[in-house]
Amino acid sequence: MKVALAGFLHETNTFAPDPADLTAFQAGGGYVPLVKGVGMFDALRCVNLGMSGALRVASEQGWDVVPVLWAGAIPSAPVTKQAFEQILDDIVDGMRAAGPLDGVFLDLHGAMVADHIDDGEGEILARVRAVVGPDVPIAAALDLHGNISQGFVDAVDVLVGFRTYPHVDMADTGASAARLLDRLMRDGLRPAKAFRQMSYLVPIPFQSTDLMPARALYEGLTKVEADGALTASLFMGFPAADIPDCGPCAIAFAETQGAADRAADAIAASYEAVESDFDNVTYQPDAAVAYAQAAVAQSGGGPVVIADTQDNPGAGGVSATTGMLRALIDADAQGAAIGLIVDPETARHAHAAGQGAVARFCIGGHPALPDIKPVEVQAEVVFLSDGKMQATGPYYGGTHLDLGPSACLRIGGVSVVVTSRIAQMADREMFRFVGIAAEDQAIVVVKSSTHFRADFAPIAREIIVACAPGPMPFSPADLPFTRLREGLRLCPNGPAFQTARALTGTP
Repeated sequence: MKVALAGFLHETNTFAPDPADLTAFQAGGGYVPLVKGVGMFDALRCVNLGMSGALRVASEQGWDVVPVLWAGAIPSAPVTKQAFEQILDDIVDGMRAAGPLDGVFLDLHGAMVADHIDDGEGEILARVRAVVGPDVPIAAALDLHGNISQGFVDAVDVLVGFRTYPHVDMADTGASAARLLDRLMRDGLRPAKAFRQMSYLVPIPFQSTDLMPARALYEGLTKVEADGALTASLFMGFPAADIPDCGPCAIAFAETQGAADRAADAIAASYEAVESDFDNVTYQPDAAVAYAQAAVAQSGGGPVVIADTQDNPGAGGVSATTGMLRALIDADAQGAAIGLIVDPETARHAHAAGQGAVARFCIGGHPALPDIKPVEVQAEVVFLSDGKMQATGPYYGGTHLDLGPSACLRIGGVSVVVTSRIAQMADREMFRFVGIAAEDQAIVVVKSSTHFRADFAPIAREIIVACAPGPMPFSPADLPFTRLREGLRLCPNGPAFQTARALTGTP
């Protein structure tokens, strides 16, 4: 079986300050940097990505693999037109040059928006389909945060979404989609499909499948498949996208239309039934630190881990806001660590001063966020690094990262990880590479919403969510939407979107 493989991933926050240009895809920012052709085999072999799982199945099944291109960039504002068109042109050209194909595997996100196109994945599918023709089966692996369109579902033959958040099953999902593609190629099966969009958004931290009710929803997919679906997926949606297809949906594939409809209806009904169960607790910065200090004063071990969710670079944050850093310093927190603060100038200053030096620093802040001021403070340079490391925890799964010149600065009892390049703090190695053992701290603050749980939950005394000022509001209801589908509730049991009210700015 001759199969072309390509990947193009971006989770787009249409409210974020920084766009995803070609440089962002070349850097990766936590993903494998852009790679073409046979270089994909080595770059993607042993990491936790959908393409890695697909390559494993390709080897097992003896496919004649045509590796085209893989590209991913850290979540941000929309993909620039130039980057989108250049990468997609390379994919389409690679498919065309491959000649007649038996199948296509695509590793996608599901929530990509470009400057000129709302539905990035729908456009990718349309152009690939135009090249390979209507009879070649196309399978896709997708993130569970996908904002999926009817057009995308119409164009794909089968898709599989992640079932874990933190996403520890990315490679396994790619393998599942690839096995289904193998069956489609060999049996000639074209499954029936069903697509249902649901009625409310959920804040990202509480979409975690480590927590209820999301855990039960995803566990329920196994029963749906046992009852007749070939494969079934629940997409929670990425809520920071001002597009009509933003939001949760259920998608099922089966050998008959009736079975597909029953499966999608069952998933949608389960989601609608647990709306009130998504309520949970968040803290303001000072309250979060006070709670953590009180908790560590009790018996027992392990740090209190605080998610700085409104500056999560995995959702379009800049990883440079300073609300939680100020709260730690103001509370004279001891045995505390925070990271990553992305600040190339501070990193350069630290390297110039040298390890062991004490100097004045101006830490954090971002030009697109003028209300968030840097922290001006005297700090000790405790550790210096070139920023090259391997993130070995369950989320990154062995990915090599290059965070650029980096440092650990110490302010009283607070250690600050400063880097030159951005990546989500979702791996303990991202503290360890500058000399900090997260498990030995009393308080650990991470610039992440959920992915950190995969590596930090085993050492944590407790995990709480803080809402320090940042570019990614905790509640979707706080975003200035203008283009959502009518009636979509902006949070569990929250207000419904109304086009006329949004356009006039009426609360």
